[in-house]
Amino acid sequence: MPDLQQPLVPPKPKRKKVLVDYLVQFRWIVVIFVVLPTSFLMYFSLYLGDVKSAMKSEKRRQKEHDEDVKKVVNRLKQRDPKKDGLVCTARKPYIAVGMRNVDYKRARHFEVDLSAFRNILEIDKERMVAKVEPLVNMGQITRYTVPMNLALAVVAELDDLTVGGLINGYGIEGSSHIYGLFSDTVVAMEVVLADGRVVRCTKDNEYSDLFYGIPWSQGTLGLLVSAEIKLIPIKEYMRVTYTPFRGNLKEIAQAYADSFAPRDGDPAKVPDFVEGMIYNPTESVLMVGRYASTDEAKKKGNVINNIGWWFKTWFYQHAQTALKRGEFVEYIPTRDYYHRHTRCLYWEGKLILPFADQWWFRFLLGWIMPPKVSLLKATQGEAIRNYYHEHHVIQDLLVPLYKVGDALEYVHQEMEVYPIWICPHRLFKLPVRTMVYPEPGFDHHHRQGDTSYAQMFTDIGVYYAPGPVLRGEVFNGAEAVRNLEEWLIQNHGFQPQYTVSELTEKNFWRMFDGSHYEQCRQKYGAVGTFMSVYYKSKKGKKTEKEVQDAESEILEPAYAEEA
Repeated sequence: MPDLQQPLVPPKPKRKKVLVDYLVQFRWIVVIFVVLPTSFLMYFSLYLGDVKSAMKSEKRRQKEHDEDVKKVVNRLKQRDPKKDGLVCTARKPYIAVGMRNVDYKRARHFEVDLSAFRNILEIDKERMVAKVEPLVNMGQITRYTVPMNLALAVVAELDDLTVGGLINGYGIEGSSHIYGLFSDTVVAMEVVLADGRVVRCTKDNEYSDLFYGIPWSQGTLGLLVSAEIKLIPIKEYMRVTYTPFRGNLKEIAQAYADSFAPRDGDPAKVPDFVEGMIYNPTESVLMVGRYASTDEAKKKGNVINNIGWWFKTWFYQHAQTALKRGEFVEYIPTRDYYHRHTRCLYWEGKLILPFADQWWFRFLLGWIMPPKVSLLKATQGEAIRNYYHEHHVIQDLLVPLYKVGDALEYVHQEMEVYPIWICPHRLFKLPVRTMVYPEPGFDHHHRQGDTSYAQMFTDIGVYYAPGPVLRGEVFNGAEAVRNLEEWLIQNHGFQPQYTVSELTEKNFWRMFDGSHYEQCRQKYGAVGTFMSVYYKSKKGKKTEKEVQDAESEILEPAYAEEA
């Protein structure tokens, strides 16, 4: 009998439920009655502030900006390096979109308030540049520019993502296969250095090394106070084609590559936007978008889907219907398309509020979705926070395009998380080797999607509870993340630092190249003033000894020079 010849796989042990499991299971009560109403009030308050700012003249906004920069400089000069902690912003530890809690703020530190820096300073239509402050978020900037038929070249999907976080860290969107990561679209940055100097850095001025050093540095080289970012012309609608694809994970990866990187290299076949969603190991939906005019969208027979309405089916579930319907095309208002994942937080909303995708909830309460991630973190407590670290996955894997199939198989084997989001991005060959960089010699292999000046990578978004957790089985989240990080290191992949990381300092610098970053740290006096990027990204509360060691890095040589 053939089935008796198969090796017997022992059943995985079940995990015994404890109190925190029930706290997580019924957390929706707190979300419904506390987090959602408070989130709505916060969103509305911020919106009123944005409207007030937009009513001011550009000249007045710039004047207020200059005054705020002076306050930052004065605050830095108040710091006593012998007794004050390392510099960081005054933002509360939980106020961040990323799932990594800001553990470094739970130790001694010196705060600088940047909360005033949330204004759009200028839209320069001649230079096609938007000058903005670091706390300007994606919802705010698209509300301002889309009516002008302009947009940032890369608009990260979630409304709350800020310019500062996307530059100092990492940001991607469906247009990144053309323009690269968010930081690649930056034209200039205004930075306050450790000694209080205010400099403007570009790729070709005297501070070009700082310009290339800031992305992925997590604000550890200086305080970003404004940025000039590339604008592109857009149209009123996005023509989206939903294509279902069935096959194994490697076949899905190849179909995904073919959807935006034509093998004949014909640029006319490259869409404006692309993304894919993998719903299980054999089913996926690939989406490509092209800008379209109002006249085209409203032609007889075309379907317009205003997905921005609160009662609409969540986007990932709407796309999933292609598996039953077959390929279909529709037109989505451009701003709605940019923020298609906001209301449901990709699919994390389903885990937070299990019934929030139902028609009755969307109709009655969909208008106050989504909950602010910062409030979710503020109300979770230490026990729930640790539970999510162990039994939940929020990871982005940045891997070369030709290794996407291998990465998908690895994630399935080790974590079994679905749906999975896939989105391509260019990683440019730059004059200096930054923290993330293409594979050496990639331009000699002529692989699909690559050019002489950029290697095509893909962000594999793994966001949800792993299969073993959903089945009630034992799952070691920390070990799974450590193994994933080692796989990335071995395959020239990168892990964005907003995630919960298990990297040791040695492995952190195996994954990232620190040579140029450390040169900038030394040259611009950041050592001993600003935290190092590993110190800032490391999980867990810093001990007083760690704080003292980080502060003394520069004190000893500095005092030696004075002597």
